[in-house]
Amino acid sequence: MSFQRSLIAGAVLSALASLNSAAVADSAINTVTVSSNPLGNDENMQILTPAKILSGPELRAKLGTSLGDTLGGELGVAASGFGAGASRPIIRGLEGPRVKILQNGMGVADVSSLSNDHAVASESATAQQIEILRGPAALLYGSGAIGGLVNVVDERIPTVLSKQVSGEAEVRYGSVNQEKNASFSLLGSSGDVAYHLDGNTRSTADYRIPGRTEPGNPNSASGKLPNSFTRESSFGIGAALIKDWGHAGAAVQTMSDRYGIPTAEKSFIDLQQNRLDIDGMIKAPLAGFDSLHFKLADTDYKHTEKMQNGTPITDFTNKSLETRISLAHKNWAGWEGSWGMQTEHIRFSALSASTGRSDTVPTTKSASFALFAVEQKAFGDVMASAGARIENVKRDPAAQFQLPGRSFNIGSASAGGLWQFTPGYGIGATLSMAQRAPSTEELYSNGPHESTATYDIGSNALKKESSRNLELSAQKTTGLVRWKINAFLNKVSNYVYGHSDGTKVTAEGNPDINAEFTRRYWSQASATIRGGEAELSYNQHGEGWSARAFADTSRGTLDDAGNLPLQPATRFGADLNYKMGPWNGGFNVLRAQSQDRLASFENYVTPGYTKLDASLTYTHAYNNSQLTWFLLAKNLLNQDIRLATSVLKESVPQPGRGVVAGVRVMF
Repeated sequence: MSFQRSLIAGAVLSALASLNSAAVADSAINTVTVSSNPLGNDENMQILTPAKILSGPELRAKLGTSLGDTLGGELGVAASGFGAGASRPIIRGLEGPRVKILQNGMGVADVSSLSNDHAVASESATAQQIEILRGPAALLYGSGAIGGLVNVVDERIPTVLSKQVSGEAEVRYGSVNQEKNASFSLLGSSGDVAYHLDGNTRSTADYRIPGRTEPGNPNSASGKLPNSFTRESSFGIGAALIKDWGHAGAAVQTMSDRYGIPTAEKSFIDLQQNRLDIDGMIKAPLAGFDSLHFKLADTDYKHTEKMQNGTPITDFTNKSLETRISLAHKNWAGWEGSWGMQTEHIRFSALSASTGRSDTVPTTKSASFALFAVEQKAFGDVMASAGARIENVKRDPAAQFQLPGRSFNIGSASAGGLWQFTPGYGIGATLSMAQRAPSTEELYSNGPHESTATYDIGSNALKKESSRNLELSAQKTTGLVRWKINAFLNKVSNYVYGHSDGTKVTAEGNPDINAEFTRRYWSQASATIRGGEAELSYNQHGEGWSARAFADTSRGTLDDAGNLPLQPATRFGADLNYKMGPWNGGFNVLRAQSQDRLASFENYVTPGYTKLDASLTYTHAYNNSQLTWFLLAKNLLNQDIRLATSVLKESVPQPGRGVVAGVRVMF
């Protein structure tokens, strides 16, 4: 890790040293293209696949220590909030395997969907943009993405030649956790070969909190959240041959992450991931088709959960090989679309690293094969979109565990229409059906999980999960004043969820009222998730004053069994900004209401809170480069913020008042 940090630091210094001779890029991050959606890339046309794109200054201002922290304030998106090191996005109350995380359109291949204490192995600090996507286009990436998907785009494999070397570098410091962060990216070309380099290093200490970790408990910690530190570094390099016929390229990435688990045991996780990506595109490969696109991602992931003294407890490993090939076409009697095939081979395990403990999840091989198609056509003022996917998923535990293998045939489909009844205005509806195969841990877990203090018990009799979703939308996308409204209803049969009967057990699974672990089962029931989102904005991209108001809510229930666990609170808020010349500043306020819609085994009502943030930036030219100085103030009211979606909400508050200051250079 020390070598990697030195390499990143050296690259950052080299980038800064080259500013005098580098020319200013026309626009380092200037895009509203949804790269993961082949059905029209304009963000304003995403009513069939409701999308949010974070890029440029907006992404940098919202950057957190985790993907969930970065996206947790977006419309319809919450965060799992398991301390500073591990927080995953939750979309419309759905989390885990129902929200797929991609990196450049391919699965991130970590184990963050298994448990909230597991970090997402993708770095937001080096991303060019982050996309949130739902609807027909999500079928291209997995039938299990019932909630939607998040795509982190870093453009590590270039697809166009650059006339000159360009890039950016940033350093920042945060007061609430003593954050020290440095990142960089470089893009250039030589002849027909384009290349890309990027890296990031981050170090944070235990973050400050407004009061005590447990309200009303004088014996709980105060001032700082114990064991909430993080240490992360990543480095990536890619190159591509770019010709008139298309492109072919490859990239490698390495990532190391160590972060604390803020529980009484004070365990921590050491994470390491190495990844190879291959990307190729051929123009006009066959008559009637515009392009053939091929992707491959080979990932070797491992993390070890360790006791406070460094003793290994459990080794989680995930080796993944994913491929996807797609053919895109335009104007087949007005139809535009993409057809493709996707395969995935995974070897996953969560085995005891010490004697005398049960294995958490047995070594299991999974294989999937899928065919998909997505099409779109305009019928006058109505844009119609449809998609379908069929897939076979197999789970095969290793023979020594003497567990039965499972095979699932699953299908998904989606159709919708957008009626632009007058220029700039549209109303639409989308109806979708999606199925998901139970994950390996849901089927075969049978052992202790140190970081969550649970003894997880799966069921190899689980059935495939089926979802039927109806979404109604309306929006105005032109003029100074713009707005959008979404309402959704999701009916899920055989919904897989974890629940506890409160029984305490030892690491071997034996009942003991004084034991560390709480027994948790995976079960199924019918569920309903419903809710809505609304947003109103004024002059979002122009000079002078701009404003935005927003609200979102969702509620999940088990039929005849009460509420789903860990449901997000209803939220509303507003932004007010002023931009003039090199200056840009503003305030953001978010109000979350108390969340008392508890599952039968939950007993903590999450209190409401008001989060007030502020930002100020100054941008100017300097020696053929562009410098942006920024100051971000977070949680100015120093509120005791607890996320209703966090399994640790009773003992893990979010960070208190803090300031982030830094400088970013683009050249």
